[in-house]
Amino acid sequence: MNRRIGLVGFIICIQLAGVRAHGADHHSVQVNTTAFAFARELISQGRFLADKKGAWGNDHPTRSQESDFIRDHGFPEYAKWYLAIDERHAHNNKTRYKFPFGDFRNVHRCGLLAVKA
Repeated sequence: MNRRIGLVGFIICIQLAGVRAHGADHHSVQVNTTAFAFARELISQGRFLADKKGAWGNDHPTRSQESDFIRDHGFPEYAKWYLAIDERHAHNNKTRYKFPFGDFRNVHRCGLLAVKA
């Protein structure tokens, strides 16, 4: 196993552990196993940027870019870029998807490390 995959896998696990810790109704937020597999696939393809912690403020997609991506690719593809799903929200709603990890092209280490409430 590639060292990058091991590091990112560890970071993903830490981030997902936080899913259960946030919010009173922790059963409504579930791990997005499709996104987890997709992230691993992207990393194995070399689509990984080891940017620095804190860079996510500049690297994450804007709301407009998110809307454009959804319009061009649909919610199923959009969902693949988020490591958690909040079951309290409808399938075709951005607020359903939590813990983004990339910019719709590459996995970003800073995205995995970003703290998002």
